[in-house]
Amino acid sequence: MDEITEKQGWHLLAVVVLAGLSFIILQTDEGFSIGCFWGIETSVWFWSAIFIAIFHQLFVWAAWRFQLSTEWVTKKFQASGFTAYLIIFFILIFSRLMFVVFTAVSNRGSITIQGGIKWPLVILFSVLAIWLFYSVIRYFGLKRAAGADHFFSEYRNLPLVKQGIFKYSDNGMYVYGFLIFWLIAILFESKAALLLAGFNHVYIWVHYYCTELPDMKRMYG
Repeated sequence: MDEITEKQGWHLLAVVVLAGLSFIILQTDEGFSIGCFWGIETSVWFWSAIFIAIFHQLFVWAAWRFQLSTEWVTKKFQASGFTAYLIIFFILIFSRLMFVVFTAVSNRGSITIQGGIKWPLVILFSVLAIWLFYSVIRYFGLKRAAGADHFFSEYRNLPLVKQGIFKYSDNGMYVYGFLIFWLIAILFESKAALLLAGFNHVYIWVHYYCTELPDMKRMYG
């Protein structure tokens, strides 16, 4: 059980702190809450996006740790277990992105970003995000990116990827992948979406240090 829960106390503390800070920031300026989309208020979209982000990372933690410690998924469901995991994983990450979009649309125009700042950032973040996703598909593979090494030992024998954007950053998915959240917030000039971008970008590093890094030490030494 200790292997499954390793550093999850820190994970829980980080969730409480990040959600608490988000709540406090929301109270400081009504601009974070103005607007609605499809008849649903911005605050509902915002907290739904927070919930999905937390659920996504808890799902990954549970799937990875139980599989790594007991091989429960592959023993019970064989290869179809990993397929089911992949489907849920990508549905959640797509939902995570879309609820930031919904929040940004609902809260659009709540902040003004000058064109001289906005468009260079849009171009830069777009280029980096596209380069990352190309590098993942071309050199890394979506299965491996989703944590296939937790399910199949052969993935642990693959060399470290040093092509594409990974030539410049071993943690490219965390550094550059979440720029797409910032891109959405900037495009719609949404305060609430900017806060969500910050939450998601910090929270994915919580996942790295509390879940992925300890797992990597167990799998790779």
